[in-house]
Amino acid sequence: MKNTILALACALTFAVPAVQAQTGPVATAATTSGTLRAGTSVPLKMAEGLTTKGKKLKVGQRFQMETAEAVTIDGNVVIPAGSPATGEITEVRNKGMWGKSGRINGRVLYVRANGRQIRMSGSIDDKGKTGTAGVVGAVVLIPVAGFFMTGTSADIPLGAPVTAFIDEDVSIAVVPAAAPMVVSVPAKN
Repeated sequence: MKNTILALACALTFAVPAVQAQTGPVATAATTSGTLRAGTSVPLKMAEGLTTKGKKLKVGQRFQMETAEAVTIDGNVVIPAGSPATGEITEVRNKGMWGKSGRINGRVLYVRANGRQIRMSGSIDDKGKTGTAGVVGAVVLIPVAGFFMTGTSADIPLGAPVTAFIDEDVSIAVVPAAAPMVVSVPAKN
């Protein structure tokens, strides 16, 4: 009986290190946490063009943007470059008679990054050129001519820069890139 217990104790003593040698060290990824603060600037660019030509823009209509650069905290990317962002048209005025120019106003709503929707603030706007000088000159010569003079349409082109800001504190947890996995080969006896 003593020999059986002694043999079992020896087997367990040598078996545990052998199993550890085969599986290798267990790596744990340390997560770091941080906060993306409200007011952090996020450079965006238009992913579609907006114009008052054709009179198709409507108040409340959504438009698409994307991040122009990655947003990082301590060297870790929180919002990757190219992340989709959404905005909303808040005012549209089409060009019109008597030299009236077109106008577009909009606001930035949010950006989607890493499966999360982050609320943002910011605005875009453009105003066409008025035809006031032409209208005044035409009215002097022919009074009804000003009625037919228009300003230009407002236009925000594809790729135009937009500056937006994070509108809420966002807690983040970053898992740094893991060290390469080490696989040990069992020693041959």
